[in-house]
Amino acid sequence: MINTESYHVERKGSGTPVVLLHGFTGSTKSWSRFMLTFQDDFQTIAIDLPGHGLTKVSSDEKFTMEQVCDSIKGILDQLEVQQAAFIGYSMGGRTALAFTCMYPERVSSLILESASPGLKTEEERLARQNSDSELAAFVENEGIERFTDRWEQVPLFASQKNLSAEKRHEIRTGRLKNSVEGLALSLRSMGTGIQPSYWDSLTTLHLPVLLLTGEWDQKFINIANEMEKLLPNAVHQNILQAGHAIQVEQPEKFDTMVREFLNKNSTT
Repeated sequence: MINTESYHVERKGSGTPVVLLHGFTGSTKSWSRFMLTFQDDFQTIAIDLPGHGLTKVSSDEKFTMEQVCDSIKGILDQLEVQQAAFIGYSMGGRTALAFTCMYPERVSSLILESASPGLKTEEERLARQNSDSELAAFVENEGIERFTDRWEQVPLFASQKNLSAEKRHEIRTGRLKNSVEGLALSLRSMGTGIQPSYWDSLTTLHLPVLLLTGEWDQKFINIANEMEKLLPNAVHQNILQAGHAIQVEQPEKFDTMVREFLNKNSTT
């Protein structure tokens, strides 16, 4: 378990607690707009995951997905939050799902945006570990700016080129604020290849789950379709004119879907 005091946490609003977990190269700032929009109705709790934002890690620090989930539990304990809704995007979605599998009694409902339960086979996991190790070495050797240049060209984010220049600049600025050391450690410690697979646990999760995907993100549409069949109480919504980052590409549609789901499934 990583010391919970080392985590940067931002809390805004009051009411039903909602934990927000960002994607790779993101931070609590990725949720700033959302937190302002929802602060009158919900208590939003955004956490910088290890190696991102203001949650620093050292090069000799080792952590696992399970240890990060332990730390998130510790954060909720410190905040005296016994149960919360969780919203996770991409890497944050994998983390939210892992936390739910480990501590189902602490999660009232779950929203997974462009997320997966991990990889099913050892062969897939090893291939992804090699890929993530290569990325980690790239950021260490080439620096954060060249890594960000490369990351922005990943096909997964092609639809973000349709965003305004101002919004693209805002996203890039956020990515550049992360450290070389932090991103490399995140890839090696929390990458899809190194984390456990939670596919076999999906049938045991009876809480309400909302799966959100963008219509231009076929890989994650397929994953969400398969997850929906396994989860006992899940709904899959596919958002038009969006890719991987729905909350950025279609913020109003994202807010509407999330608000309706939270209002329907929130506990007071």
